[in-house]
Amino acid sequence: MGRTRAGIFMIEEMKQKLPPSERKIAEYILEHPEQAIRMTATELGKVSQTSSAAVIRLCKSLNMKGFQDLKLRIAGDLQQEEVTEFRDIEPNEPFRTTIEKVTAHSVQTIRETSDVLSTDELSKAVDAILNCERILFFGAGASSITAMDAQQKFLRINKSVSSFTDMHMGATVTANLSENDVVFGISFSGETFEVAKILEIANARGATTISLTKYGSSLVAEQADIRLFTSATREATFRSAATSSRLAQLHVIDILFMGVASKSYEQTVEYLDTTREAIKSMRKTPAKRLKK
Repeated sequence: MGRTRAGIFMIEEMKQKLPPSERKIAEYILEHPEQAIRMTATELGKVSQTSSAAVIRLCKSLNMKGFQDLKLRIAGDLQQEEVTEFRDIEPNEPFRTTIEKVTAHSVQTIRETSDVLSTDELSKAVDAILNCERILFFGAGASSITAMDAQQKFLRINKSVSSFTDMHMGATVTANLSENDVVFGISFSGETFEVAKILEIANARGATTISLTKYGSSLVAEQADIRLFTSATREATFRSAATSSRLAQLHVIDILFMGVASKSYEQTVEYLDTTREAIKSMRKTPAKRLKK
């Protein structure tokens, strides 16, 4: 995964979805993280009254490369400072307090997203976008903002890209795709049925499918060839516009765009310069055309 934190976070998010034997191991790790990182898979299986095979299955369920990867992440969690849970705003609180609360929560969201984002899956997503003919981004509700942001970014480097919030229109376009195309589904919950259905249609056409959801198994992620995750941080009461989830999604899209830009650096710079000049020219008065 390329990171050395978020092991405890991942276990907490996945615990209720794990089969019984893996859940017993997860619960033991959460209760005794310091002891768990000093054990072998066999020892952990024994103390949790399961087996070493169940420990390996747990690592696979968490999208880990192996038990050593999990132990490294948990050790990283134990070394970092304790994260303060986000406090919601209060009646008539000072603006400075509101600024500090929202900023702290936003920083926490970005850090957690960085920790759960797999470099292996990111590399696959970059390669897929670099080599495809068309990219379609789909998102409903607040996730549609992320889809439109992605469209704007990749248009600037001459990618054939569209974003859809009308799922019926999106299904129509997706039905005519080929194996040379990419369909990117965005859903924080991962349970948006329409987005999952679009990915299913794309799979039937042989297109490469990518999902962006909160960390964990979900309906949308199960339909994707490549799975990108954000922090599963929960929204506070007054964050009805899905502020944290949208911020995390935009952060991943920025990382994805920079990854594509880095792999095609010279051409990307050329495209960005061209589009920048075109936008700049929009501020000038059009030259008068000579009459024939």
